[in-house]
Amino acid sequence: MTFKRAIWYPIAIVLSVINLVGVGFAAGEPQPWHAALHAALALAFGLWAQRLRQGPGGSELQAPLEGLEAEVDALRAEVAELHERMDFAERLLAQVPETRRVAPQ
Repeated sequence: MTFKRAIWYPIAIVLSVINLVGVGFAAGEPQPWHAALHAALALAFGLWAQRLRQGPGGSELQAPLEGLEAEVDALRAEVAELHERMDFAERLLAQVPETRRVAPQ
């Protein structure tokens, strides 16, 4: 059995509204914690409904973040290639024999 967002989104909205109405009724009673509990439940169901509405990705920042990750990976590859080239050049410079100096005559 799979979780269906299309079914649970309206249920979460209805539960949030019911608890908001419950805050109004519970506020008239001498028990403030009862009203606070309904307010907390209304907030929780509202946040859940908002999260259900966003979809499986959960964030509109996901695509730019993936783009940045790809760019960082490309930069890492470029730095690795430059490091290899620098090592190669250092090895070549180390192999060059020193020119013999001629004694002054």
